[in-house]
Amino acid sequence: MKLLHTADLHFGQILYQNYKRSDEHAHFFAQLEERCRADAPDALILCGDVFDIQNPSAAVKCEFNECFVRFGKIFPKTTIVVIAGNHDSASRLEADRALWERAGTHVIGFHIPQNAEGDAWTERFIVRLPSGYIVAAPYAPSSRRERIQQILDKIAAENTDSKPVVVMAHQTVAGSDTSCHGAAIGNIDAVPASDFGEGWDYLALGHIHRPQTLGAAPDVPGETAVHRAPVARYSGSALHVSCDETFPHSMSRVEIDRHGGEVRITPLRIDELRHFYVIPENGAAVASEAEALAAVARFAEEKRSGYFRIRAQYAGDFPANFSQRIYDAIAPYGDEIRYNPKVVWEGVPENSEPDEAAVKFAVEDLRQMTAPAIFIERTIANYPGLTLEEMRDAFAEINEELARIREDEPPKIPPSPPAETPENSDENSML
Repeated sequence: MKLLHTADLHFGQILYQNYKRSDEHAHFFAQLEERCRADAPDALILCGDVFDIQNPSAAVKCEFNECFVRFGKIFPKTTIVVIAGNHDSASRLEADRALWERAGTHVIGFHIPQNAEGDAWTERFIVRLPSGYIVAAPYAPSSRRERIQQILDKIAAENTDSKPVVVMAHQTVAGSDTSCHGAAIGNIDAVPASDFGEGWDYLALGHIHRPQTLGAAPDVPGETAVHRAPVARYSGSALHVSCDETFPHSMSRVEIDRHGGEVRITPLRIDELRHFYVIPENGAAVASEAEALAAVARFAEEKRSGYFRIRAQYAGDFPANFSQRIYDAIAPYGDEIRYNPKVVWEGVPENSEPDEAAVKFAVEDLRQMTAPAIFIERTIANYPGLTLEEMRDAFAEINEELARIREDEPPKIPPSPPAETPENSDENSML
């Protein structure tokens, strides 16, 4: 069984409230298409966070649809399987499920039910290939171990030819390297790999953006590592999604010879259309607006393309309109030079509050923290200058989004073939 494993497209992402990334995603898809053509995989699997927000624009959905319809046409022997992540709207993905199946693509949004009678519901989450089995387990807000095991037991009973078994999931698994990506971000706390049952050979994971095979040596792009099943791996995100993600990004080629056999994993480096930088690149920190503007000019002239943020001395001379001056300086370069206004401040005095320009409350952090104690602890630690008015505005934004995603409650799946009328069940939202 041969797979191409990727995850966390965050399709439609707009960085720093200014920059669309459509051309960067197109650059990634061109590489993915080239890899599918070269490797002819049995399946292309996308392990969640298809979109960056739960209600993407019509233009973003159109770009996604056109891309995967094209893949289905030019690679008819490759089965495409897509599951929902915590950023996705389960109901919106499920709405087009029947149409996608006619095109040979499996899109599974609603999570595996917590409670279900019989086993007819399991068919919704099993993709059978001539070369093996795929269990699609979209993001769920709590453990589904018993139900996943029920699926695996069903597969074991019919898998008389010892074909490989793959489980797809979107989750933080204990033992993973979550540096540059907080483990509890997205309200997905770490769980043991045993939460995905027993009887799988490869656990294909999404959510953590750093490519890694759990319990193994760090990746070497292009080099194949051979493991004995079972093996759990994050392919990593398709694109760097912040300046903090300085590690190489990749997709994974996975080859499994048989159930319980060898798993060969090759990380395939993804070329970025735009790189992320912190300037000055020599590790120094600018001490004034003039120094910063000079560093930006050098960077723009040399790189001609890319994202950057500035490293600056906290005690330096920076006016209130500093960010606007930076935007004005890069304007002649159009959309190719892109600015992250979150400055890396050096020399911040202990027990002092950063100035107002340095405090920017991240609504995404609030949206994805539901435990009050965790929220209070992180807010105090990360936003010492936060005002009550800023917090009120953030909650207002979240409430507006919640009003748009109430339909994302999955249907309760009965023992007979599933009905299409949704009823109240476990919530599937970003909160």
